[in-house]
Amino acid sequence: MVLGITEVKKGMVLKVENELYTVIKSEFVNPGKGSAFVRTKLKNVMKGSSIERTFKAADKLESVELEKRSMTYCYSEGESIIFMDVNDYEQLPVPIEYVEDILPFLKEESQVEVTFYEERPIGVIPPNFSILEVTYAEEGLKGDTAGTALKKVKVETGGEINVPIFVKQGDVIKVDLRDLTYVERVNK
Repeated sequence: MVLGITEVKKGMVLKVENELYTVIKSEFVNPGKGSAFVRTKLKNVMKGSSIERTFKAADKLESVELEKRSMTYCYSEGESIIFMDVNDYEQLPVPIEYVEDILPFLKEESQVEVTFYEERPIGVIPPNFSILEVTYAEEGLKGDTAGTALKKVKVETGGEINVPIFVKQGDVIKVDLRDLTYVERVNK
């Protein structure tokens, strides 16, 4: 869909020079002299890099619609992750690089949102949190249970994360998948 510059809004996905960008920031400027323009900050959907771009009033931009499907994480296979569509049970391989950082904390059968452009997967949006059991933790030092001291533990999915020193093997913890940090201990 072709847009004028006044229609550009935060959150839209635009096709610029054959690359997909999400609009992070959009500011319409109408100076006293000269023509109006839009100053934007764009984030590349595939690469994650950000750019700043100014569009003139005469520029036409292409807005793209992305399809999001609710899917279930099944298993890893080589350079792909296999997800199953919850509506039609179709299994689909997605490049591992879309979830490489969170994969060690993603349980099988976790619900995710896979984003598609022209029937091709271009991204994976994981749940915000994962509840995982600690399978290995070294003993903490006696008396050092309330400070900011951290130690590394291993969770049931194979990932390692820094947690407060009071977390023990067998504890169940909540991990924030947005920044891969410990949130809290959870009752079993």
